[in-house]
Amino acid sequence: MASILAKKPKKTKLKELKTLGQQLLSSRAHINNLPTLLTFISPSSPPQHVLESLLSLQSFFTTVLSDLPPSQSSKKRSSLDDSAKEDPEFIYRTWLRSKFDEFITLLIEVLVSPDTEDALREIVLDSFMEFVKLGNRGSFYSAIYHKLLRNIVQSATPVDFLSELLASKFFKYIDVRYFTVISMEKLAKTLDTTDIPDDKTVGGDGESGGRSRESVELSIHKIHYIVSHVPPLEGNDGKSEYEMWTGSGFSSEEEYDKKELSKRQKAEDKMLKTEKRANNVLSPATIAKKMKLKFTKAWISFLRLPIPIDVYKEVLATLHRAVIPHLSNPIILCDFLTRSYDIGGVVSVMALSSLFILMTQHGLEYPNFYDKLYALLSPSIFMAKHRAKFFQLLDSCLKSPLLPAYLAAAFAKKLSRLSVSVPPSGALIIIALIHNLLRRHPSINCLVHKEDDDERPKDKSKAEDIADKANVSGSDERPGTGIDRFNSEESNPMKSNAMGSSLWEIDTLRHHYCPPVSRFVLSLENDLTVRSKTTEMDIKDFSSGSYATIFGDEIRRRVKQVPLAFYKATPTSLFPESEFCGWTFNYEGSKENDGEDKEQKASEENGGCTKRQRFECSD
Repeated sequence: MASILAKKPKKTKLKELKTLGQQLLSSRAHINNLPTLLTFISPSSPPQHVLESLLSLQSFFTTVLSDLPPSQSSKKRSSLDDSAKEDPEFIYRTWLRSKFDEFITLLIEVLVSPDTEDALREIVLDSFMEFVKLGNRGSFYSAIYHKLLRNIVQSATPVDFLSELLASKFFKYIDVRYFTVISMEKLAKTLDTTDIPDDKTVGGDGESGGRSRESVELSIHKIHYIVSHVPPLEGNDGKSEYEMWTGSGFSSEEEYDKKELSKRQKAEDKMLKTEKRANNVLSPATIAKKMKLKFTKAWISFLRLPIPIDVYKEVLATLHRAVIPHLSNPIILCDFLTRSYDIGGVVSVMALSSLFILMTQHGLEYPNFYDKLYALLSPSIFMAKHRAKFFQLLDSCLKSPLLPAYLAAAFAKKLSRLSVSVPPSGALIIIALIHNLLRRHPSINCLVHKEDDDERPKDKSKAEDIADKANVSGSDERPGTGIDRFNSEESNPMKSNAMGSSLWEIDTLRHHYCPPVSRFVLSLENDLTVRSKTTEMDIKDFSSGSYATIFGDEIRRRVKQVPLAFYKATPTSLFPESEFCGWTFNYEGSKENDGEDKEQKASEENGGCTKRQRFECSD
């Protein structure tokens, strides 16, 4: 009879569905209404029917859930006594547990289905999280919560609204955050594989086998969204108060697995002891301390995945401010960041922020850091999206007074060479960077005024000796006057021979077509070696410049002398003499003198010819 009632009627009115729910709540005699109501929890059912069935089933299971036995596998069920198996009450409660598990599965199907309306999805999620709160005898029901997250991650279609809803409504609770990062670590490990075929499937354990590359990339997108939206803890002192979704402490499903269910009293005693131990040991303050380690494990497991390039860039853009400060051991990211920094291009630029934090705050040693940084200087970097942060970090990396002279000179010369091929906004940044370099490192001020080889004094500086030793050719021959010895194609700053060159490109900026550039370059005329009379320039003021910002600054600039469209004094001639420099003009009063001069010149020429003819005839 139950199987007959379990079939969904072809035409069931909402009023009849409401009656079935009222009967189920009123008496155990109508328990067969339970399978009937479960058939309406489906994405294909009308939203009104799903809602009505959900309200009735939630009210029913909330009252009986505390008396239900935990979900048991077939092996654990076979270990029970025969008396427990034959107990009608135990059989009834076991049947209710199976229906509750079926109910949870149906709720998850409705949540992840693309056919579900957003309003209904929000109501179903609220009901589901109520069971997460109450389904494990008052403790957080991590098993069904992990099941929900697994279905979200492994669903074949995007469920952005569900992920946003879960993050916005429930990630403020510390217990939800705690079990979220634990689940993300487990799910990331199921996708952790280095060899993903381009055509068919990926390897791994049972959950990830047989999945296509597109499906795995979609799952990685979902894992990144969830783990990146877990908010960090507000305080690390252990005294902060954290809001919890469950009223008591934490306990996992395994804490309630019992070997003996035949004796009710023993099971209840064990349950009370377990809850007491969970409340004492796993308090919110204790969980807050463990949260950092779980957060770290979740991110490390995620970063080992074959991350798509779009997610890769998003991770690098937020890693230094949203992840590294909240890790238990940030130095563990060194392998990931060094690999990213070695890729080159925009990926290296985005990895620079996090790598710089590890080097300056956590003692990371990276010998080739400045070589890679030097290689990033190219015209394309001045049009990159994250150029503002890059130039600020570049200025910070070149701030150390222990920087060798040849290295500071190489960066200054490379920037100087780029100034003739970048937009005006880039030229302003370069002038500011070179200004700071010359002020911080007085040993490279020889680049500002470089004498010819014949006029150079015999007592060369140490910086110039280093430049001679680092000469690429290795020979003693010096190029002629006017030849730049800097090798712009050399990737090694030591071999670029920058100390043997000069910043002649900066001098050309005096005649730049953009007025702000030609005005700003005059700041380098000051003696930057006198630190008391000069100040460093804030690169942040120039790093976000563009044609639009330069044009806007010029419009707002106050001009002392405005060009006028009329003459300040009455003109005496059509064209002033200042416009014809080197020209002379004769007026009408001097025409007679001009005629006499012409006749005199003609007679002198004729007389010269007559004498020449006579001399030839005498021969």
